[in-house]
Amino acid sequence: MEKMLVAVFDNESGTYEGSRALGQLDAEGSITIHAEAVIKKANDGTVSMMQEDDDFPVRTAGGTAIGSLIGLLGGPIGMGIGAVAGALTGSISDLYVAGVNAEFLDDASAALTPGKCAVVADISEEWVTPVDTRIEALGGVVFRAPKSTVEDDQRARDVADLKEEVAQLKAEHAKARADRKAKIQASIDSLNNKLQEKLDQAKQRSAQIKAETDAKVKALQEKAAKAQGDAKKALEGRAAQLRQEYEERSRRLKDLAAEQLTKAATQLKK
Repeated sequence: MEKMLVAVFDNESGTYEGSRALGQLDAEGSITIHAEAVIKKANDGTVSMMQEDDDFPVRTAGGTAIGSLIGLLGGPIGMGIGAVAGALTGSISDLYVAGVNAEFLDDASAALTPGKCAVVADISEEWVTPVDTRIEALGGVVFRAPKSTVEDDQRARDVADLKEEVAQLKAEHAKARADRKAKIQASIDSLNNKLQEKLDQAKQRSAQIKAETDAKVKALQEKAAKAQGDAKKALEGRAAQLRQEYEERSRRLKDLAAEQLTKAATQLKK
């Protein structure tokens, strides 16, 4: 299962040891690291990257799940980050891209107090014991959450809602008096512009997710080709699961969009 992981340490040396421990687990086949970064929280609550390891399928943190998660971990000091994410510009989008829930975000942020450091990683693992045992022995605290697909569902709903609103305005435009038609048409044009922006964003994000999935699967297949026994089976299983999860996400998005549009058409007939 693909998960987001944050391992919090009291100091930089422990954090780098934690990063090396995760790397060893990856080499052993116990886990697979798709992307990783080492971060530190300053006294003012801001977070900076001390190390961004590019020796993984997802080469950089920018625009990825861990990039979004790192940004969220640098949120307001002493507040429930998840609770206020929706009120902060761009934060709710970052929450979707990170693929985590507000509870996980609040717990990890509360542990990552000013002066502390953390390893942030996008991983696949079947068992929590290998990571927990290594990290806890080094004095770290582990937080993890299965990656969710809330982002996909929300994008589909946003697009469907805009289409529904446009359809309703068009129906009203057809029945409106002449002096109202121009104002209604202006609203339709504005919504169509917003809709196009949403579609462009969804298309770009979909392409990014596909590219990331392809890179992760390819890396797992290359590792599996060199592995043997249980390690080989585990790597092949992770690759198959990632591909299946991506296909399910795509199918669910299409089904949700179709359902929302059918609902809109039914409302217009009433």
